[in-house]
Amino acid sequence: MLIKLQDLVTEISIHELLAEMVPPEEFASVSFSSYIPDANFPSQQDGVAKSIDFVRSIDSKGKDSTGIYLDGGFGVGKTHLLASIYHNSRRKKLYSPFIGVTSAIGYLGFAEAVQQFSKFGLLCIDEFELDDPGDTMVMSRFLKELANKGTCFAATSNTPPNALGEGRFAADAFQREIQSVADRFEIVRIDGEDYRHRGLELSFFSADLSKLAQEASVSGSRVITADLQDLLVYLGSLHQSRYAKLSEQFDVLLISNIETINDQYEGIRLVSFIDRCYEAGIALRTSGINLGEIFREDHLVGAYQKKYRRALSRLAAMCARELP
Repeated sequence: MLIKLQDLVTEISIHELLAEMVPPEEFASVSFSSYIPDANFPSQQDGVAKSIDFVRSIDSKGKDSTGIYLDGGFGVGKTHLLASIYHNSRRKKLYSPFIGVTSAIGYLGFAEAVQQFSKFGLLCIDEFELDDPGDTMVMSRFLKELANKGTCFAATSNTPPNALGEGRFAADAFQREIQSVADRFEIVRIDGEDYRHRGLELSFFSADLSKLAQEASVSGSRVITADLQDLLVYLGSLHQSRYAKLSEQFDVLLISNIETINDQYEGIRLVSFIDRCYEAGIALRTSGINLGEIFREDHLVGAYQKKYRRALSRLAAMCARELP
């Protein structure tokens, strides 16, 4: 079944916004026992043990607000452990990527966001980002407000490939920028290789989208087909807090006329959208130039390189998914 972008539902209530804050489909049923540590990196097994200890600690009566920060590169299983923390804790909880929390704050307003989030005893934040000073300052203040109300935190970070091996990864930056609550976090370093692409280069191939669209029109799968520029314009018309709502409404994304995105704002919006699509288990096919060239080279080494490199990793994983 073919669906047009304009047919997607974009309105979202506070209740729906909070209800969406659960682990994505890919991590809906993971556990500590289903995490498979790489024997070449002992810190992975240590990360499992410390994550289990964290859950036991915060679920104990009378425990003060605290946090755990899982620090490492792409694809070492940090999200798996974060989702396992969420699933195993008995506290009332929320789970969201960093951009989901900052978008919610922007959508609700700071005071209302504090009021709504403080109803929960555990906030799990995936891929805590430190590359935007404004977002970092807001999040530092936000966590302080919630910590004072008894909320506990679990968070992960991402480190770009060219920073691996540089000491404490992003931990020092996290402690420096989140000064108000950093001392309440235990920093847990997790080494390793990207499990999605161990030993492989990211590979992208153009597909015959017209043929796929025809096949989809007679199948039960829900398919969005869009020109890249049309998609970018559409995403620019919506608040990023609504992207998760969009990703719930289709199974396959076909993007035609891929070209390098020159505008930084458009690139970041696409990254946010791809994050939500990846988490929703959506399969992707494209046409145009090599998808690996969709982001400018100077952007891949610039201030937002973590976002862009994560997006490339996830785009490759989405392209490798079988069509429903």
